Amino acid sequence: MEISYQKGDLVVYPTHGVGRVVGVETQEFSGIKIEVILINFDKEKMMLRVPVAKARNAGLRRLSSRKVMDTALGALKTKSRVKRAMWSRRAQEYETKINSGNPVAIAEVVRELYRTTAEQEMQSYSERQMYQSALDRLVRELAAVENIDESSANAKLEKVLNNTAVA
Repeated sequence: MEISYQKGDLVVYPTHGVGRVVGVETQEFSGIKIEVILINFDKEKMMLRVPVAKARNAGLRRLSSRKVMDTALGALKTKSRVKRAMWSRRAQEYETKINSGNPVAIAEVVRELYRTTAEQEMQSYSERQMYQSALDRLVRELAAVENIDESSANAKLEKVLNNTAVA
């Protein structure tokens, strides 16, 4: 089952988040012609070329459905599990979840690392960086799925997180 992408399609590349397909073209590398999908990531000011034949294995996918995003928002509402593992081990696990591109896994990282404003100063720099990375990925996909701007998507996530923290 081959998935085709058209110019203008919003897609998710696991390690970079939401991007827009600029086109599909044939390029020559070392004398070999390869059909590639050109994906632009505005926020990072980056253009990615993904070989069509490798797109699925690379994890390139269409935007999540509203149902998947609702599941991700539901994951934010569940109680955070206290993990006693060392930060380096947890950080590795969180990084894997963020780079999976799976919105539910990313939401779990956001939930685990979320702190109220008063608690944020107790977080290490690397925890705050990882939290921000996960939050940015989730915000961008939520904004794209719901066709809203990123600040509205961020406000929606913050509201869910704040309501969960109070409960």
